[in-house]
Amino acid sequence: MNISWTPIKTAIVLALCGTVLVTTGAGASGQTPPAAAGAGTTAGTAQAALRPGDDFFTWANKDWLAKTAIPEDRSRWGAMDNLAEDTNQRIVKLIEGVSDDKKAGPEARKVADYYDAYMDEAAIEARGAAPLKPALAQIAAIKDKAGLVRALGASVRADVDPLNNTHFATENIFGLWVAPGLHDPAHNWPYLLQGGLGMPDRAYYLDNNERMAGLRAQYQKHIAAMLKLAGYATTDADADARAAKIFALEVDIANAHGTRADSADVLKADNTWTRKDFAAHAPGLDWDAFFKAARLSDQDKFTVWHPSAVKGEAALVGKTDLATWKDYLAFHTINRMANVLPKAFVEQRFAFYGKALSGTPQQSARWKRALGATNEAMDEAVGKLYVAKYFPADNKAQLQRMVANIVTAFGKRIDKLDWMAPATRAQAKEKLRTLYVGVGYPDKWKSYAGLKVEPKDAFGNALRADAFHTDQELAKLHAKPDRTAWSMPPQLVNAVNLPLQNALNFPAAILQPPFFDPKAPDAVNYGAIGAIIGHEISHSFDDQGSQFDAQGRLRDWWTKQDMEHFKAASHKLVEQYNAYKPYPDLAVNGQLTLSENLADLAGLEASYDAYHAAAGKNATEETDRQFFTGYAQSWRTKAREAAERRGILTDGHAPPQYRTATVRNLDAWYKAFDVQPGQALYLPPDERVRVW
Repeated sequence: MNISWTPIKTAIVLALCGTVLVTTGAGASGQTPPAAAGAGTTAGTAQAALRPGDDFFTWANKDWLAKTAIPEDRSRWGAMDNLAEDTNQRIVKLIEGVSDDKKAGPEARKVADYYDAYMDEAAIEARGAAPLKPALAQIAAIKDKAGLVRALGASVRADVDPLNNTHFATENIFGLWVAPGLHDPAHNWPYLLQGGLGMPDRAYYLDNNERMAGLRAQYQKHIAAMLKLAGYATTDADADARAAKIFALEVDIANAHGTRADSADVLKADNTWTRKDFAAHAPGLDWDAFFKAARLSDQDKFTVWHPSAVKGEAALVGKTDLATWKDYLAFHTINRMANVLPKAFVEQRFAFYGKALSGTPQQSARWKRALGATNEAMDEAVGKLYVAKYFPADNKAQLQRMVANIVTAFGKRIDKLDWMAPATRAQAKEKLRTLYVGVGYPDKWKSYAGLKVEPKDAFGNALRADAFHTDQELAKLHAKPDRTAWSMPPQLVNAVNLPLQNALNFPAAILQPPFFDPKAPDAVNYGAIGAIIGHEISHSFDDQGSQFDAQGRLRDWWTKQDMEHFKAASHKLVEQYNAYKPYPDLAVNGQLTLSENLADLAGLEASYDAYHAAAGKNATEETDRQFFTGYAQSWRTKAREAAERRGILTDGHAPPQYRTATVRNLDAWYKAFDVQPGQALYLPPDERVRVW
């Protein structure tokens, strides 16, 4: 899915964030599962007798769950969302201050102009659908399949990252990712990915159940409505007929798509095709013309992440009639640009993507959407404003010390693994030794000197920002990889591991309460931000990260016996999470969420060890309770059912309630809270998963 900036941009596979809170289901080892604690719009309150060993998430968060309602403009609400909201309000005040400051620098002025243009609803309404006309005219002028191929190539945008849960480009037939080569970390490569869907995943097109059938019907109505609003279809009957054909084409595209689980498997993505291979492996599309239009004709080798989709979508170019393809391109152009068009377009888009898909009752305030768009266009320019005001040097120094302590603790855990051969251990320690850890903000900031921003042209600004970003990404194909480059801006409440760079990013915005508080007890900080730091370090050694060496090269550096042990231990975690069933018809996918579950477990263990090493004799059972409670409270979250279901189907993260439940694998948690057999989360010692 193409993740675009909203005021809160979250959900990354090798990142820490989660998305949903769930209700009931079968627990592991036949135990009763953790009880519902406020899923959907109903705030469940814990019984007075609830014990930590019954449902640690609810026990630790019961007061928050009882008094917190999901805001009407949100599909979910939690600690991260609340912090992001506070951060966004700070940033907007900074941007508004730039608008009033005649001495503001050119980059800050661009940020303010971009934001102000988006906020100028009167100017947007006055222009109506006119800004769409040039693009729609270009589509209308397509006379043959050769012209179609050129249009499809020109539509390619560099906006996807398959290692960070953006496995699918939306609204483009293919997505492009530019990054170091899987086997060639010294050079950047073009990665071609599946795309072309207007709904989040192939499951929305193909799953045979009543709920998905209902969403499919609503999506077709949305397509028709957008075509009519833009004047592309003149009557209801015309719009409906065109929408049906567009939807049928997307169903065919969905049938060619790889699944989420397959897409997350980097070994299945390790497909090198030369330019000449495309014609042989994926007939139906003039690839030379396509790559020329996409400005990729100077590239001889590609990594094809989704071969089945590339083959299937290329075939559809050849066999689907031209009129349907032109309508498809027109709809996705309108749909993509809807938020910088008049109110009718905005409301129609929200009616489907907000209400229907996510269950969100009310659209966000205009300023939140304006900030989201500005963040998307000029992320680090906004981040530079934020850091200058809100990220003290002392915070960065304290976090760097914590990172060093947790890296050391993880290394000691590796040293103690009796199952790991010396050769494997040496490679693992080398990954830790060479790990780049960015705290707060990038070492080098992006330049936006080439981006033209007009204070009265929201539509044009969005188009130019999109093209500017793609230009920047394409330029990387002619430059050496920079392992210190950030994939997240400082104002984002999240964190990430970048396997191809052997690097971590901890943006400034997450380094605030409740995740990090310089005035809080060390035990609480290590349980919250420390577990996040450990989580990202651990991603270097999860089922995906463990396939990359210290240089970021996809390489098997394990002995056969060590890998077999690792896979067997990981499979136990898959089974543990498969047993969680949020709804009678929907279970957590333990394989899809394995990377995150491994990182949660190993990260929590490493942070616990680091805290004890730092605290020494000051560590007690009481501080252990603070540590684990700090961890659970950092995951406090509520979600609406539609968003919850969407997350379980498409997100690489397990629901927060079950992420919290990984404490059941740590012996220290049992001792700290006197967890006994018969309590829902209890696992016998030999069933507790131990990997790192």
